[in-house]
Amino acid sequence: MSKAYWVSVYSAVNDNDKMAAYAKLAGPALTAAGGRFLARGEPEKVYENGQMQRTVLLEFDSVEQAVAAHDSAAYQAALAALDHGAEREIRILAGL
Repeated sequence: MSKAYWVSVYSAVNDNDKMAAYAKLAGPALTAAGGRFLARGEPEKVYENGQMQRTVLLEFDSVEQAVAAHDSAAYQAALAALDHGAEREIRILAGL
């Protein structure tokens, strides 16, 4: 079974307080579900059409584990705290 990677790319942060409330809940929820943070923050360098946007990269043991982490009650509570405080997309990719 291949690893899975969760990539969150933020296009806008609309409310720093909501982002802080989300982060306080999301980090523990995702690590408790088996996620390992590999990188987070602004890119050091971007190329082609790249944007200087906050990006978060986590590793999971499988796609199923990453999906279960997203769908967990603990992560859903984090999303409720975020409450449109940011615009972003999340992608879950299977490793090679």
